Amino acid sequence: MSALVGVIMGSKSDWATLCHTVDTLEALGIEHEVKVVSAHRTPDLLFDYAAGAADRGLEVIIAGAGGAAHLPGMAAAKTPLPVLGVPVQSSMLSGVDSLLSIVQMPAGIPTGTLAIGRAGAINAALLAAAMLGNKYPAIREALEAYRAEQTQKVLDTPDPRPTDSQET
Repeated sequence: MSALVGVIMGSKSDWATLCHTVDTLEALGIEHEVKVVSAHRTPDLLFDYAAGAADRGLEVIIAGAGGAAHLPGMAAAKTPLPVLGVPVQSSMLSGVDSLLSIVQMPAGIPTGTLAIGRAGAINAALLAAAMLGNKYPAIREALEAYRAEQTQKVLDTPDPRPTDSQET
């Protein structure tokens, strides 16, 4: 199967956040591609990438960006595919600048906006899986299993009492 999800970032420094997206996609068995495509430094490359994404078989784009965070919105402007924006935490404003840049897209250019940083990166992959799961039963099953495992981790609380071997 060819890649269903494109994971793009504005700079290789964004990888520290977007690696969590990729880890989650891999855990779910979702084929994906990863590229650095800067909205500011390589706009023509971004436009070509986004405009040709559907023809290459992609069905969702996850775009992570920090600072001005134009990448998700510019990608969304050039493709009919759903674009999920992941705000990367910046050193200046802790990612709030990125969040506001992505969430304030004008009407007509929808860009799904996730939480800042790691949580948003993971949730972007899970949201992409939920979208794809409507068409691909194996992805839906993988997502259901993943979520059940997450629920079980929360419910499995250790017994805080010391065992016989821990008593002195």
